[in-house]
Amino acid sequence: MPILGLAPSVKPQRPAHFDIEKVIRPNILSLHPYRCARDDYQKGILLDANENSQGHSISLLGKTEELLSVLDADLHRYPDPSHDHIKARIAQLRSLPDPKHVFLGVGSDEVIDLLMRVCVTPGREKILITPPTYGMYTVCAHVNDVGIVRCNLNLSGDHGEGGENGRFSLSVNDIKAAVSSDPTIKLIFLCSPGNPTGTLISLESLRSLLEYEPFKGIVVVDEAYIDFAGEDASAVSLIKDFGNLCVMQTLSKSFGLAGIRENHNLSLGLALAQPPLIQILTNTKAPYNISTPTAQLALAALEQPSLAIMRQKIAFLLDSREELAQSLAGLSYLGLGPIIGGNHANFLVVPVVDKVTHVPDNGRSQRVYKVLAEENGVVVRYRGGEPGCTGCLRITVGTPEENRVLLEKLRNVLEVL
Repeated sequence: MPILGLAPSVKPQRPAHFDIEKVIRPNILSLHPYRCARDDYQKGILLDANENSQGHSISLLGKTEELLSVLDADLHRYPDPSHDHIKARIAQLRSLPDPKHVFLGVGSDEVIDLLMRVCVTPGREKILITPPTYGMYTVCAHVNDVGIVRCNLNLSGDHGEGGENGRFSLSVNDIKAAVSSDPTIKLIFLCSPGNPTGTLISLESLRSLLEYEPFKGIVVVDEAYIDFAGEDASAVSLIKDFGNLCVMQTLSKSFGLAGIRENHNLSLGLALAQPPLIQILTNTKAPYNISTPTAQLALAALEQPSLAIMRQKIAFLLDSREELAQSLAGLSYLGLGPIIGGNHANFLVVPVVDKVTHVPDNGRSQRVYKVLAEENGVVVRYRGGEPGCTGCLRITVGTPEENRVLLEKLRNVLEVL
């Protein structure tokens, strides 16, 4: 059954064991995608979409300058359903051949949900995740009635600085064993750099899974933090060779646009893959999933001057991350253990330990977490319930002043708890 609108010659040819038509659910393959008014025409006197010709009805009185700039857009018109101009800039930024390799979603969470819906049959098929990892994979699986197979990252060893066998590296052989014994696993979700581990997954490990003939599904690599991991770290470089790879990215982290998600219920996530999978995602998405304000912000963020600023800020954050790591190490005498994980993101993961035994202590860590937030106004994230993260707090790298206050308050709390 051919993918609608896709010539057979365009189907992915590598790896040889991968056939996308056997991964996508049959009802999705036969789907005739909804065609909206803006798919045909976007200019002229537009009387085809039943829009309100009088414009929006929001009073401008007393509105902030930020909101006024949003309201200045043609909000009474449906947005561009394809946003090829944004896709072209992303393709150029990530060294992909063309916009056909790019899908835009309402945050990475829409991409996660969509991949499950098009690939995994509810009640019968499964995904594989590698704890400790991002919690939305599990949430989306439960929502879609999809089974979950868990294959922990390596939980022993040292910091796991991207090595093949270090702490929080992939247990490649265990994953291969899992997918070999269970052909109902359709998607493998990997987080690189990991959340909450901060550890980069090596491209060698990814290639090993992509080339593994018994697994007929798709490997999904979530790269929300990839721009903090240095040059040549992204799995995007593997897309040209592997039709069974999908890389997810976002503008929330390195581009500093998390607020478009929270303040206006807007967000932009990316799926990067070979065109056949991108077309399937496009066929099944909502007609106008990316709003006009989101598109305007994305275009502005992807301009060359903005990209230069983004790279400067990343460099500053990486320097701040190193300074913060050194300062946290100086609190070891108060019962703060050595930083764990690969430190390839914009946060650090550090265990709170028992002052006598020096063993990671969830109870003490939770008390430190609560007292920091409720009595000192410093909010970090307790991660002690995750595999391999006993007693751990995840600390985002803040501004220099925020980091200074964090260290001062954390020292005071550790002294009394």
